[in-house]
Amino acid sequence: MTSMKSAAFGALLACGSSPALAACNISDAQLEEAILQKPELLDPQNRYLVHDLRALRDAAFLLWSYGLESGCERLLGNIRELIAAPSMGKLGTSDEDAADQQLAAGEPQWHRLGQIKGTRGTPHEGALISINDLDPGLLTNEIVGAEVRTSDDKIVGEVRNVIIGTKDRQDYVIVASGGFFVPGKKSLVVPLRYLFIDQKRKSFFLRISNAQVKAVPLMPDQKYLWLTDKKWRETNDAIFKSLIPDPAPDQSDRKPAAGRAQ
Repeated sequence: MTSMKSAAFGALLACGSSPALAACNISDAQLEEAILQKPELLDPQNRYLVHDLRALRDAAFLLWSYGLESGCERLLGNIRELIAAPSMGKLGTSDEDAADQQLAAGEPQWHRLGQIKGTRGTPHEGALISINDLDPGLLTNEIVGAEVRTSDDKIVGEVRNVIIGTKDRQDYVIVASGGFFVPGKKSLVVPLRYLFIDQKRKSFFLRISNAQVKAVPLMPDQKYLWLTDKKWRETNDAIFKSLIPDPAPDQSDRKPAAGRAQ
């Protein structure tokens, strides 16, 4: 979101300052103060609400930066309503089909499974690097939202979430080819150690083909109940192990690496 703010601020400077831009005062929403002072917003169950409120505040900033003060004010009004009554966050529709239909228009086209070919095979691109051998490591915002491709360079989807430190020390990424900002109905649960990344750190790769991806089961539920389903996880992990005969070592066996390419 920082880059979005920077771009908007750059556009604002390019257009010159305007007295009208002061009409919508985003700081009046006092969101961060409310987070510290309102117990409901500190409840772990409301983390997504806090995330959404910050996203709405950033959207208000964009409206303000483009001179759309009335839209900015209306959005700030919505933010104030949600801050005053966090329970409103549970009043939205529970119709997943309706939500998917509304969000379909915003789905980036390159997320469509297998339709867009990448850039592997270009001169001097360098070998892929195992996640376990990556040095320096990755920031969370370099993982979430990044595209994931197959060994034959077809798009699988993007990383929507990361699960760190399960009881058996298995880490996962949730790779989705459907939905928007959420896991999506067509999500794969990929053990993190099976991911590779290109030298430019732009795309992640699985060492399986587009055809083999179809053998991997979809994530069985959107509430992550499968995390406590040991049998399902073992079956899912075994499929990746069978498809990739030479996986990177497990986290429990990991030794300091020098960042060597695979």
